[in-house]
Amino acid sequence: MRLCFRIIFLTVVLNFSCFFTSAQVINLQSNHPYKKVFIETDNFNASYLDTLEAYWNKLPSDSLQFSTLNDLAYYWHTRNLTKALRFTELGLKLSAQKNNSLWNGRFQVTQGAVLLRMEKLDSAFQVLQEAKTKVKTADLPFLYTQLGYVFERRGVLDTAADYALFGLELGKKLNDKKAMALAYSDLSNLFYKQSKFEKGLEYGLTSLKFFEERNIDDLDYDFTLFVVGNNYLSLKKYPEALQYYKHSIQMAERYGFYNNLSDVYIALSELYSYQGKFKEAEEAATQAIYYATLLDNNFMLMRSWLSVGKIQNLQGKYDLAIESLLRCLEIATSQFGDKFFLTETYQALGKAYAGSQNYKEAYAAFEKYDQCKNAVFTAEADQRISLLQTEFEVAKKESTISQQEKEIELQRSRQLYVIITAGLLLLLLALLFRTLYYNRKKNKLLQQQNKDKEFLLKEIHHRVKNNLEIVSSLLALQSSQVSDPNVAEAMQESQNRVHSMSMIHQRLYQGKNLASIDMNDYFISLSQHVLDSFGADQRITLEYAVENMELDVDTAVPLGLIVNELLTNALKYAFPGNRSGKIKIGLRQMENENSIALEVVDDGVGQQENQVTRGTGFGTQLISLLTQQLDGKIENNFKKGTAVYFEFRLNGAA
Repeated sequence: MRLCFRIIFLTVVLNFSCFFTSAQVINLQSNHPYKKVFIETDNFNASYLDTLEAYWNKLPSDSLQFSTLNDLAYYWHTRNLTKALRFTELGLKLSAQKNNSLWNGRFQVTQGAVLLRMEKLDSAFQVLQEAKTKVKTADLPFLYTQLGYVFERRGVLDTAADYALFGLELGKKLNDKKAMALAYSDLSNLFYKQSKFEKGLEYGLTSLKFFEERNIDDLDYDFTLFVVGNNYLSLKKYPEALQYYKHSIQMAERYGFYNNLSDVYIALSELYSYQGKFKEAEEAATQAIYYATLLDNNFMLMRSWLSVGKIQNLQGKYDLAIESLLRCLEIATSQFGDKFFLTETYQALGKAYAGSQNYKEAYAAFEKYDQCKNAVFTAEADQRISLLQTEFEVAKKESTISQQEKEIELQRSRQLYVIITAGLLLLLLALLFRTLYYNRKKNKLLQQQNKDKEFLLKEIHHRVKNNLEIVSSLLALQSSQVSDPNVAEAMQESQNRVHSMSMIHQRLYQGKNLASIDMNDYFISLSQHVLDSFGADQRITLEYAVENMELDVDTAVPLGLIVNELLTNALKYAFPGNRSGKIKIGLRQMENENSIALEVVDDGVGQQENQVTRGTGFGTQLISLLTQQLDGKIENNFKKGTAVYFEFRLNGAA
């Protein structure tokens, strides 16, 4: 009943958190719609697999779909092996239909990982061997890890160690920290199984260092915490073992790694048993059974019942221990490939029978124990592991000697470098003193020249402004002598154009910056002048939406003329009969920061479709020419009043 309640509770949690995860895991609107878990992100929570299942086939490319489906298949093996195998077989089918040999091989690697955990070791070995010819070199370290697991489960520890070494060497060549971390983790576990706990601990801690450099928590990092805890436990360093077990449990519960949780709780039951804390040990064993049941993994379930039997042996409950251990063997069946744990099971069963004074069955159990032990702990395996240890120690010493020789050579080079550098520094100091003396004189001269040039530039802008004002005044005098209203109007417009240019030169010589114009201040002054020239300041309201922006003269002058023309057109045609209205001037920088947008919008009468252009059309031509000059685009909108939009490439923004 309690187990059912916990399964229901986990299901509710999975469904509740699914919504919050989907947007973070897969975003179909993004250019990078799927962040690969434990490589680009460690956002793997209770609903992660549900999200992948819902969205993997909606991704835009075959490669993305295969990558997501492969992750879905592989990480289901942490929670339910049957589902993991189902998704793997789907991936194999689809990749075969698409003739995608690479992804077919990668799905085979995942299939091998699932099959070996289902104790189908021969099938796992076969598909992994086939995958070797299909996948890329970068995929091989992970493939070697799975092949190593196959031989570890078979009890062929020397071959398992060879595959770990293959993965380590390839990881070093590829500079793949994950591959090196996996290899050291596997070696740590193999040395632990050979009862070489000090070396097992050393390799386990080395593995953790590589995992932590990646700064991403994942399934294998969590498993390595468990392996390091096992080595500490066997060395009877119980506080350290407990620390690593608790860290592993915390991570596994966060990500839902049921297989790791079952592993760690089995180890915890042993730790508590050694300390005589049998109540805590039984609770840990119960947790191990719970997660093995969720995972649907007979390998984990067999080991969980083995831990129960060991606890009962230590308590002297031999009959219960016999029952638990027989159940353990029943789960294992005759096809069970991991002789290491069969060895432990028959040893515990022999002790239980002996404790219950059933010596005949005890003898049979111990006989089985000897057979399994001889199969696992062979002389060849022990020699290979010992040789491996020697190779590592020799390589380590050679590396130390080589490093020391490099440091000595480096020290000599540094001494020579210091002597040469000291001599050069004395020479450079003398040259520097002389250079500084002459540079100081040159800087003073340059500063004076810059001041003179700045004064001359301001004077030039001042004179240009005065000359343009004279031209404007001449146009004003001439227009007062003209009786033809059309000519007078044209001259008034020309006067405004000249004034718009003179204002720019006025701001250049009055401002601090001789290279650019404050467009907000400039547009306000320009529009007020045009409004005054038409006597419309009482009935027309001006609105500004101009960002703080400074532009160079080559850009500001054409923009000023364009705004002048559009304001003039609006005041002449948009508000007939002296009606009131509003004109908006806007200038902003576009998102790409290489363009600016200008808009002049009025709420006047607008222009009807196919309406004949009023006036001479010179203003419209001038606007078109200026827009081309600035390499811009123009867009008109006559739905509500008149709105003219421009987009210009920004070449000279200050």
